[in-house]
Amino acid sequence: MRLSFSTSSRLRAARAPLAAAPRTCTLPPREQRRARQRGFTLLEMMVVLVIAGLLVSLASLSLSRNPRTDLNEEAQRLALLFESAGDEAQVRARPIAWTPSEGGFRFEVRTDDGWRPLRDDLLGPRRWEGGVTGVSITYPGANGSDAQRNQVLFGTESIDAPVSITLYSDAGSATIVSTGNGRYEVH
Repeated sequence: MRLSFSTSSRLRAARAPLAAAPRTCTLPPREQRRARQRGFTLLEMMVVLVIAGLLVSLASLSLSRNPRTDLNEEAQRLALLFESAGDEAQVRARPIAWTPSEGGFRFEVRTDDGWRPLRDDLLGPRRWEGGVTGVSITYPGANGSDAQRNQVLFGTESIDAPVSITLYSDAGSATIVSTGNGRYEVH
């Protein structure tokens, strides 16, 4: 009796030993696990991020601000408030005055009953920032010399008298100068 195989059964027979043969690996089991683990786990990444965050926060706490920069920033803020006060005086058609005090400053509006403090968010009373310890107000050229006053007046017209406001602190001084057209610059 003679057996004949078809081509497809020969192929199946040829593949069977390969499929049935166990896979052999040259690495020990412990090494095989390590080879499959590539990269970092989420936990490892979180630990690294927490450590980096702590280092950054400690570095930022150890840095102190420059007092001179703080004084200049306070002068810039005040210059912008002066511009807003001048605009507000024109809108209200009433003069507004800025008066410095020991621990801060306030803006007041002229009413029929006298000067009343402004209580809004922008021009309400404020405390000094930036280490300001003193203020001087000078109106150059007033009455033939530099006239000293204790407040800055913002009129109902866009053209005002030139004024110079100097803020003092332990770090030095910063001067705010009006341009005469309702704008202020820090020098």
